Amino acid sequence: MLPRGYVFSHKDGQSDHIFQHILPHTVSQQRRIEAHLNVTNFIGPLMYVPRLIPTYQWTPVEQPDVSFSPNDVKGSNRKRDNHSQNDLKRQCFGSPGPHNQPARNAIFTSQPATGPGSSREMCNSYSSIPTCSSAVSKTGGCVPSLREGSHQSSFHPSSVSDKLSQQILNLFHACEQQNDDLEKKEQCRAALQRDIQTILPCAQVFLAGSSLNGFGSRSSDADLCLVIEEGTVNHRTDAVYVLSLVRKLFYTLSYIERPQLIRAKVPILKFRDRVSGVEFDLNFNNTVGIRNTFLLRTYAYVEKRVRPIILVIKKWASHHRINDASRGTLSSYTLVLMVLHYLQTLPEPVIPCLQMDYPECFNPTMDIHLVPSGPSNILAFVSKNQSSLGDLLLGFLKYYATVFKWDKHVISVREAKALPKTSCREWRDKFICVEGKQSQHLCTSCTETFIVHLQSYQVLQLRKDLNFILPLKNTRPKR
Repeated sequence: MLPRGYVFSHKDGQSDHIFQHILPHTVSQQRRIEAHLNVTNFIGPLMYVPRLIPTYQWTPVEQPDVSFSPNDVKGSNRKRDNHSQNDLKRQCFGSPGPHNQPARNAIFTSQPATGPGSSREMCNSYSSIPTCSSAVSKTGGCVPSLREGSHQSSFHPSSVSDKLSQQILNLFHACEQQNDDLEKKEQCRAALQRDIQTILPCAQVFLAGSSLNGFGSRSSDADLCLVIEEGTVNHRTDAVYVLSLVRKLFYTLSYIERPQLIRAKVPILKFRDRVSGVEFDLNFNNTVGIRNTFLLRTYAYVEKRVRPIILVIKKWASHHRINDASRGTLSSYTLVLMVLHYLQTLPEPVIPCLQMDYPECFNPTMDIHLVPSGPSNILAFVSKNQSSLGDLLLGFLKYYATVFKWDKHVISVREAKALPKTSCREWRDKFICVEGKQSQHLCTSCTETFIVHLQSYQVLQLRKDLNFILPLKNTRPKR
């Protein structure tokens, strides 16, 4: 929590003394003066600024490989019933838990950031400023490093043996985010961090969301998280103030256009990168989103059928206009959780429950800079379920159209099962309920999604052709 007594007070008179006092000792005297002058140029005399966290340099450590055998987690044979209710609650995306092991594969040393600069040309490589977006060592697990890209090994013949499955795979290959797409986003992130540090010297900008979690497409927007001090913030005051300050800075940057502050429950600063044409959403201190990014990234690569299925379902939902949370339908994050839940709850699961099987890899109290390396040793899941991509897509539509009881159950990826819907206020009068991050839950009262699921299932079951529910010609990116 940003301290309420002094963080964003703006009284005249004592700005110099306070500004010098609260900056970390790693910040040089020159940078203290420059940052103070830069902030003053935007907002006038400033008495107090937020406490800041220092930047870190990622340093790999040579340690024996700690591998997890896939034999330890064999689908439905997991002994979930042996977990107590309290144990299960501790696995929640953002809830505190009794995890005592830090990440095993990295140490971090504090380093002051480099000098301020406003030129984008100063940030032309991934290594410009190490953050969550920097490379993560690959130590034999299923999740590729961020520099390694999204290499997809060949599929088992049974996975793509029919026309529908081949259509799904072809669409996935045509639409999946490419390495150059990620590089464009990373270059903008690095440039933004360098420029933002001219007014907030130890601020860090993290790339998150679909750009990193493995479920992004070539047309995906990019989510950024501005972190000054990890912890909860008052979004109605702290976040709005910080993002307002950053917006004023953006007006002076030649590579940024159309900065717009959205004062929602979780405020975001929307803008467009002139160089790449990518649309960005910048939030403030939403570190839970960074943690979820790497949780979902592990799910994306733990079984090779996950990414094609989710990308096609997102395209299908967008085509049928049920993929827009601002209009009361499903967010992309909710859609991903729905697919993961379905794949977890099959008689022979396609994917495991990562939070239950590897709690130490997703420790919600882990330092944010260690999060990318947390799941680096998790091996690919060996499932007995060898259903084709087409069968899994049909099964997904059938599950939510005819099997899942929307009026009685809540989707839970954390526990890999459907939870009973209680009469508590957050679920009241909601049709679709998904257990989300920490105390936040995702739900909508819109029944349109159920209708689309049912109609699409009926048509696809009869035709076995993806074109009848998702016109492929209009979905493929234009080169």
